[in-house]
Amino acid sequence: MGISVPTEKLVEMFSDIAGHTQCNAVSEPDDFMNSKKAHEVQAMSALVAFLAQHCRVKQVIDVGSGKGYLSSHLSMHYRLQVFGIDSSSNNTHGAQERNRKLKRYSRANQKGKRWPREREQLPKLAKEVQREDGKDMVTEERSPTHLQATQLNSEVTVDVNSDLQEPVECGVGNEYTDPFLGALSLNAVEPVCARVPPSQLSKEEKERRMRENLERKLREGRSNNSLFLPLTSYVTAETELKDIIPELENAVIVGLHTCGDLAPSTLRMFVGRQEIQATCSVGCCYHLLSEEFDQRRSDHTLTTGKTETNSETRTEVFGFPMSKYLRDQMYICGRNARMSACLAIERVTVGGGLPVESLFYRAVLHVILKDHYDAHKSEKRVGNVYSKTSSFVDYIRRALRKLELNDLKLSDEDIQAYHDQYKHRICEMVAFNRLKVTLAPCIEGLILLDRLCYLKEQENVSFAALVQLFDPLMSPRCYGLVALKILA
Repeated sequence: MGISVPTEKLVEMFSDIAGHTQCNAVSEPDDFMNSKKAHEVQAMSALVAFLAQHCRVKQVIDVGSGKGYLSSHLSMHYRLQVFGIDSSSNNTHGAQERNRKLKRYSRANQKGKRWPREREQLPKLAKEVQREDGKDMVTEERSPTHLQATQLNSEVTVDVNSDLQEPVECGVGNEYTDPFLGALSLNAVEPVCARVPPSQLSKEEKERRMRENLERKLREGRSNNSLFLPLTSYVTAETELKDIIPELENAVIVGLHTCGDLAPSTLRMFVGRQEIQATCSVGCCYHLLSEEFDQRRSDHTLTTGKTETNSETRTEVFGFPMSKYLRDQMYICGRNARMSACLAIERVTVGGGLPVESLFYRAVLHVILKDHYDAHKSEKRVGNVYSKTSSFVDYIRRALRKLELNDLKLSDEDIQAYHDQYKHRICEMVAFNRLKVTLAPCIEGLILLDRLCYLKEQENVSFAALVQLFDPLMSPRCYGLVALKILA
């Protein structure tokens, strides 16, 4: 049916350029990433580089770039100019710090070729990069800070405060001219000291500084021959990319495990922006998608799909459904189903198992909330409380405080009684969750096929397909949407 295409078949279909994209053998990514991230970055960057070569473009936009794993690999190994856009200034500055450490590693590697003593420092430097990367490996794909910025209707804002911090000190010795050093600029995000506190700046002054900051970064990146430029900005379906990247030319837009609505936004930008020639998008966190026809959502108008903003009526956009086919049916998936789509059946089938105890704790918490707090549903999230607790009683008290409820309303004996009352039903809960895991691929398939259908409905899209990029045991969200524009 042409729905799912193997990567090798895709390359064969569009191999209209003699030869293959060459990878500069600068350093192996395994030295700087865990095995999962290295697997994802290697597989996706090879395909993105092929798409760029096929479309004859040199620029790549990495949406939700995080610490710049994919961006830096594309720039270092494939000599592509990459603009990494992330909503979190912490991630943007983290990418800068990571680049600094990678340059230290490269410099030591160059010296080590001549002096063996310098080579002894390489493992230590590689561990420093891994330790820095590990700080944000709390969730599988993105940090909570990043998740908050994936709503489609957020305003586009650029981090104008990125040049109001203290400069990062780094000892830079003699520079070496190699592809690695040329691709990584220490000054890609260079802060300067503030003269006026940001809170006292007018809106016009913030916008002026934003433009100057972006233009300066672009100039410095070009003069330093830097191919990776991290930028801080909220990105939505309505984002004008040229406002963020004034020197934008024809490009490929990509996203590696973009959370919630950010993945649909990436696809809509691909369709709606003439300069975007191709896309490769791998989404995640389906439970964070906004749904147009879900009656339980409280922040959108169900009947019209419109909202009033500044006395003007504008049409809202949602993460699901995207295709005209499902929108015409007013199709509803629901948050519980989308939560199930995030499960990993491949890992369970090989003995990965389910977190039985934490699931049981959460289920009993829900009973307690109904019985004593008249709370059937809360906008607040308990989060990963289980990993910090020592017992069931401790879990319940921490969870209640997280929900801003009075945990002293119940004694320890009352709480433990709930555990004892329901513990014989754990086997039922396990069976129910196994059923959810079994259905997970069906729900994920529905969401992905909706996105594929959306792309195939567009008149300016010449090709669209699902491509399995990763080993599902290493990376459960393993399917990417690949699409090409009709060239004018």
